[in-house]
Amino acid sequence: MKTGAAYIRVSTEDQTEYSPDSQLKKIREYAAAHEILLPEHLIFLDEGISGRSASRRPAFLRMIGMAKQKPRPFDLILVWKFSRFARSRQDSILYKSMLRKDCGIHVISITEQLSDDPTAILIEALLEAMDEYYSINLAQEVRRGMNEKFSRGGVVSVPPFGYRMGTECFVPDAEKSFLVPMIFEDCLNGLTCRQIAVKLNRLGIRTARGNPFESRTVQYILTNPTYTGKLRRRTGNELSSDRSPSPSMRTVDGRHPALIDAETFRRVQEQLGRQKEKAPVRTGTSSACYMLRGLVRCSRCGSTLTPAEKGRSLQCRRYAKGLCATSHHIRLEKLNRAVLTGLEADLSGGACEQIRVQIDKPAASGRETAVFSRLLEQESRRLSRIQEAYESGADSLEEYQEHKARIAGRIRELEEEILRQNASSPQAAPHVQFSLKQIPALLARETISETAKNELLRTFLSHIIFYRPENAVRIYYRL
Repeated sequence: MKTGAAYIRVSTEDQTEYSPDSQLKKIREYAAAHEILLPEHLIFLDEGISGRSASRRPAFLRMIGMAKQKPRPFDLILVWKFSRFARSRQDSILYKSMLRKDCGIHVISITEQLSDDPTAILIEALLEAMDEYYSINLAQEVRRGMNEKFSRGGVVSVPPFGYRMGTECFVPDAEKSFLVPMIFEDCLNGLTCRQIAVKLNRLGIRTARGNPFESRTVQYILTNPTYTGKLRRRTGNELSSDRSPSPSMRTVDGRHPALIDAETFRRVQEQLGRQKEKAPVRTGTSSACYMLRGLVRCSRCGSTLTPAEKGRSLQCRRYAKGLCATSHHIRLEKLNRAVLTGLEADLSGGACEQIRVQIDKPAASGRETAVFSRLLEQESRRLSRIQEAYESGADSLEEYQEHKARIAGRIRELEEEILRQNASSPQAAPHVQFSLKQIPALLARETISETAKNELLRTFLSHIIFYRPENAVRIYYRL
């Protein structure tokens, strides 16, 4: 008696005729009628997975891996139809040939019986071609329908953070929609995406999928025009993410209410652009911060000088890409000395004696205080619900105590945050004040980090131009 393996695959739950139970039932009947042993551990199921690529079918790959074992664990593979094995002719030919030649294992379709006649090769190839055509044509029709619905303002994607799915369009989520304006306002107040993510996680807020926030999650929210009442979609055939720029990305007017006005969205995009310019340029050599990061520009094209030679030197960014005709290569140590010398000469006079550096965070806005109050109300309602669940017998005493302790802790954190926000005042903000003459000496200290030196320079410097032919620098001040 031969030993067989069964491979079962369904693409969607709507394919009732291809359901796992119905496929397995027919395969068992075929195995019993042909005296084929079918052990339970040799039944492989990929549910809700397309057959166009074998690399995305874990059960299929596990079956192929077992087939390569010595001695072979089974003699043949039973499928309901050849289309269940693969919808790609390339995968079908590759794996069937490998199984037949290297493992001595044949793939048998219980509903598409083929004879041993040579013409069976042609029939099998025709079936495979028809399966692949059906898969490609179906994908094109579905994509065409989604693009047409999108062009009319219809929803063809999951709702982003702050929305939920209504009858025909997105509707604001009462539990999260009020947080979106706060996120945009935080960005305008100078917070980076990472800082906003830390703030949201500290408040116990989770993404639409229930995960902690990351920098990229916040950036996606801040760059998503859906919050202005628009819808966006990639209408081409690219396989890259919808979050990345693309010529085929289209934006249309949606039917859902906006959470952010267009002017606020525009200002946030400008703010993100400024933050990107200030961020350290990532290269293959070094991403560490240095005192003059982002301040020195090329005298030829005006582009920023970025690290070269593993951070030991600077070079014009456009020259490195072949877009600038003049090299502005200079050792970073030499450039630091030239700038410090120039600062010492410029700041030794008494035209501007003092510099005041603010180091506090912005005071809380009325919107932010309202957000914390709204979160506090939500936690209070949750506390009431778990108490009702305990009184009705739905939760045990241990579950009630555990939930109550967690929610009570969140309430205390929010109350403390509200008190801190109310106590914050720009008049009481700490600051540092010192003479401009002290700056060169401060910048020369090794005990001060390069990041701190860079932030200090940015408080009163606009930019620095490096003239390669003259081997000189010119410093431009904000004061």
